[in-house]
Amino acid sequence: MHPAERILLGPGPSPVPHRVLRALSAPTLGHLDPQYLTIMDEVCEMLRKVFQTKNALTFPVSGTGMAGMECVAVNLIEPGDEVIVCVNGVFGTRMKDVMERCGATVHALETTWGDVFTLEQISAAFAAHPKSKLIGIVHAETSTGAHQPLEGLAAIVQAHGALLAVDAVTSLGGHELRVDDWGIDAIYSGTQKCLSCPPGLSPVSFGPRALARMDARKTKVQSWYLDVSMLRKYYTGGGGGRVYHHTAPINMTYALHEALTIVLEEGLEARIARHAAMHQRLRAGLEKLGLGYIPKRSLHSLNCIHIPAGADDATVRRRLLEEYGIEIGSGLGPMAGKAWRIGLMGHGSTVRNVDLVLAALRTILGR
Repeated sequence: MHPAERILLGPGPSPVPHRVLRALSAPTLGHLDPQYLTIMDEVCEMLRKVFQTKNALTFPVSGTGMAGMECVAVNLIEPGDEVIVCVNGVFGTRMKDVMERCGATVHALETTWGDVFTLEQISAAFAAHPKSKLIGIVHAETSTGAHQPLEGLAAIVQAHGALLAVDAVTSLGGHELRVDDWGIDAIYSGTQKCLSCPPGLSPVSFGPRALARMDARKTKVQSWYLDVSMLRKYYTGGGGGRVYHHTAPINMTYALHEALTIVLEEGLEARIARHAAMHQRLRAGLEKLGLGYIPKRSLHSLNCIHIPAGADDATVRRRLLEEYGIEIGSGLGPMAGKAWRIGLMGHGSTVRNVDLVLAALRTILGR
């Protein structure tokens, strides 16, 4: 088995540093070994720093980002609950589906794909559905590249006695994200985007209001594997010590430990500034090629652009892969065949990669 070495500039995964790959190959320990538990505790503490939270229950769910989505949903929703989900792309749509599977009555607040939601729209949604116990919103909509502002949202949500749940899969470690300052009650992400770790873990964080909701449940969590009432006994211990739940992905925890170490060595503010600078560099180059952005408020980590007239989507992406070893993403849903998605995430957000993909596109489109 000899996988090719690609330059991953799509919607994820992102390029993984050699340091992280070396950590992945370290000797496997038992999931209750004291040395492993120390490593795991350090991962949880570093995640708090990256999420910018003091939430004790901050840990990596065993599974990719969608496991984090399900973990938040199944623990905070009971059958019959009313919830609001903001839908402006694939992952808002998916959140709606997951919450419906939990037995919730989901009120979809929808807007055009590529647009973001205003505080006025969200206030109106709560006015129309005052019994809603939770609102779910995507901070970084990977399917469209839209960057949703979150400041000021918690005041509206809390005024209605609801919880604020956020999808930060494509923003954690690459965009400003302040869980405590912004009043986020529950949040999930993925390791394979701006953290530049292989896919396989989903960092989550639950605040005090979310824990109170879980403690007040009248029904069992529908997923045994993702039941936080049991998981918290393993990740946080307590007076009774660690309680075995499932065999943790030991080596992936090593990899995440190293990836988070790299993030904090660079400095969170510096890392966010780097993503912003690389986005601006790419944007300027794309606009010189006549390529326009789809979202009005674009992510720095994921750039979604219109495919120019006369260019064949699949042909251009195939040439990028075969001739330059570059992967970019195609459009999803109604944007299929109409958009390209260029990721500048984590280890891949560099001047070299920006200039390389611009030069490659210039050559291919020139043909």
